[in-house]
Amino acid sequence: MGRGGLHVDKQERIGRRNLLKCSAAGLAAVSALSSTIAGCGKMSEKPAGAPKQKGTPSANERVVLGMIGVGGLGYGHHLLSMLKNDRVEVAAVCDVDRNHRDRAASEVLEKTGKRIAAYEDFRHLVDRKDLDAVLIATPDHWHTLPAIAAAEAGKDIYCEKPLTLTVNEGKALVAAVRRYGVVFQTGSQQRSDNAFRKACELVRSGAIGRLKRIDTVLHPVRKGDWQPVGTPPPELNWNFWLGQTPYVDYSPNRVHYQFRWFYDYSGGVMTDWGAHHNDIAQWANGTDGSGPVWVDGTRAAFAESGMHTVPMNFDVHYKYENGVDLWCHTNDQTYEDGTKFGNGVKFTGSNGWIFVARGSRLEASDPDLVDSDPQVKLYKSKNHHENWLDCIKNRQRCICDVEIGHRSVTICHIGNISMRLGRALKWDPVSEQFVGDEAANRMLSRPMRAPWHL
Repeated sequence: MGRGGLHVDKQERIGRRNLLKCSAAGLAAVSALSSTIAGCGKMSEKPAGAPKQKGTPSANERVVLGMIGVGGLGYGHHLLSMLKNDRVEVAAVCDVDRNHRDRAASEVLEKTGKRIAAYEDFRHLVDRKDLDAVLIATPDHWHTLPAIAAAEAGKDIYCEKPLTLTVNEGKALVAAVRRYGVVFQTGSQQRSDNAFRKACELVRSGAIGRLKRIDTVLHPVRKGDWQPVGTPPPELNWNFWLGQTPYVDYSPNRVHYQFRWFYDYSGGVMTDWGAHHNDIAQWANGTDGSGPVWVDGTRAAFAESGMHTVPMNFDVHYKYENGVDLWCHTNDQTYEDGTKFGNGVKFTGSNGWIFVARGSRLEASDPDLVDSDPQVKLYKSKNHHENWLDCIKNRQRCICDVEIGHRSVTICHIGNISMRLGRALKWDPVSEQFVGDEAANRMLSRPMRAPWHL
């Protein structure tokens, strides 16, 4: 043990640097300590749980990256982007589908001339001492366990949204990230979009008066065709893909993109698109570290037949302690003033409204607001990957830090729980428990199939 209760863990972060990693023994108080420890220099005073200083890499030194999940999004967006980034060296990939990992490794070879390891088991990748960071783009039920393992190994993390499968997974993930002092970026990239940031700045500046209501409009569920069970293809480790979830026979429409419509693996469109738009609602409302206090999911429709087990259509109503109402919808909305909006976020205040959507779409009841300069300025990021890489270097928190991602998807989780129970629920965002409803509280976690556990 070092001075002040700090544990000094000698670990080769990158072979070229051989740094000593300083890590707090628990969730407490890096901010209260300022010690000189061999290999680490003087620790800067930061808020408890802030990413710990590990030494600033030289300007031309790359972040050595391992990628877990290199299917559609992991390959098509993340891997291809990282291979174009001269700040990154992709050194390993992992996927339970051999076709995915072989394609990814071949892409790295083609673009860089380097042969890299391609793993089936994420634990082998996380155990590598030469990796600085991991990027996780797996199905939702495989976000938390690899992320916690990476945090325990001292690796900085980019994890796709929705961050977790359950509320209690999120609490465990936040605790791990804070304990091990790693940099964490949630893949809610709308925070790095100018239009979404400006909309939130305008709302926070009072441009539409007192905020009264937020509408988040999601895409409707893409219902797939039912398919009979069959034999898993030889390239897919089906048991590993299922992971913590109950064992079921393989069916093609359970895997890859279609996993979203099964409650065992995801939360449907509520967590898929809701993790994006409800995150923006949180940002504009100034409730990143909190959440609503009431949810009513009784306006929901589930599939009457077939395999899908998530709500197909819904209008979920939330209330915040500050009086703001949040409505989360799956269909286009027409309002009393005749305006109609689809996918995006609408903020209604005492003096007007603002609507924001992808494609740099920013509209307002007063068109002059769109070009006005908000008084309140929020965290500015021009690119979600670059913000993460910047924070790996400067050891600051990312624009969508782990608790922000956890709190935003918690809104989605409690909405799903209310829809499944068919009743309104009171929520305590401080204790992160439902008030007076043990049945609902039991749904904050799920049984995990052995050998997987938190």
